[in-house]
Amino acid sequence: MNRSRRDSRKGPGTRQPGLPHAPADRLLPGLLTAALSLAAVFTVHALVPVLPAMTLAVVLGLLAANLPGTAVWIAGRARPGLDFAGKHFMRGGIVLLGLKVSIMDILGLGWLAMVLIAGVVLVSFWGTYLIARLFRLPTETSLLVATGFSICGASAIGAMAAVRRIRHVDTVLPVALVTLCGTLAIGVLPLLVHPLALSPLAFGAWTGASVHDVGQVVATAQTAGTAALGIAVVVKLTRVLLLAPVVAVAGLQQRVSTGRLRRSAGAQNPSGSAAAGPVSPELALPPIVPLFVVGFVAMVALRSSGWLTPGWLEAGAGLQDILLGAALFGLGSAVRIRTLLHTGGRALLAALAAWLLIALLGLGAALLMTG
Repeated sequence: MNRSRRDSRKGPGTRQPGLPHAPADRLLPGLLTAALSLAAVFTVHALVPVLPAMTLAVVLGLLAANLPGTAVWIAGRARPGLDFAGKHFMRGGIVLLGLKVSIMDILGLGWLAMVLIAGVVLVSFWGTYLIARLFRLPTETSLLVATGFSICGASAIGAMAAVRRIRHVDTVLPVALVTLCGTLAIGVLPLLVHPLALSPLAFGAWTGASVHDVGQVVATAQTAGTAALGIAVVVKLTRVLLLAPVVAVAGLQQRVSTGRLRRSAGAQNPSGSAAAGPVSPELALPPIVPLFVVGFVAMVALRSSGWLTPGWLEAGAGLQDILLGAALFGLGSAVRIRTLLHTGGRALLAALAAWLLIALLGLGAALLMTG
């Protein structure tokens, strides 16, 4: 009788043994919303190819969250499914992103180019982090912005948030900033080709070294022709390859920090583990590299092996677009314009300063690569 009373007091959000964490009927409205929105996104992208599908997904999510006719639905019944997509579909998309990276293509750039690209990533990472901290952004936000700007946009933000155990809601602002600045690059960089007297190869290398998301790189570089697009994609994917080691270093640092906290907690409670109870989630040692990043590396190896036919690669790219598009729609739908305008002023200025830094670093590297 007492057990029945205790069970009856459990709310609908209480997880019980044997039940899934989020029932399918709670996820379905949000997942269907994301699917319908993706259909609209891909339709617009097909009609206007210069607009990257992933950027459109973020923008459509942002609009859906802030327009009076859809805001209540997005914040209500659709929210669990959209949050699920923003977290779990993002990880699946990161795994499949590895199918776009060929080690042989990267080696074809030459050692000088690879060293320059790695230098751009490292300097832009730390430079962006310091800029964000100078603008008094929180440490976690600064880390996510630095990761997204220096490596591969929202995918890198998702990977870093997972390994550093940063809350899903705290990824929303960095994703919005990286999308905004990447979209800015699509409009601004092509206008600088003639004033800077850049060749197509130099412009493509610049685009690949400085623009954040792969889709934004394609949209920017294709304005200068196929030669620019070809080198831009390879340079960009070289940056993408650096996602794994950067996340591994961050994971190792997180593991060391967590170990120190556990030792400190043990020193404060010397009575033993039995009295202390189970280890809290905050003190559980995280993996050095999350499983989905291992999957990303495995996909890079699979692509580089040459075993996959073009048809399989095309199917993988299509599935990746669906997963990342749904994830980015989910993240965009968590942005509230009023909150962003109220709290995001310093973040926007920091992002623009970081965007300028990466553009200058990328331009210098591109001129050295192609000069």
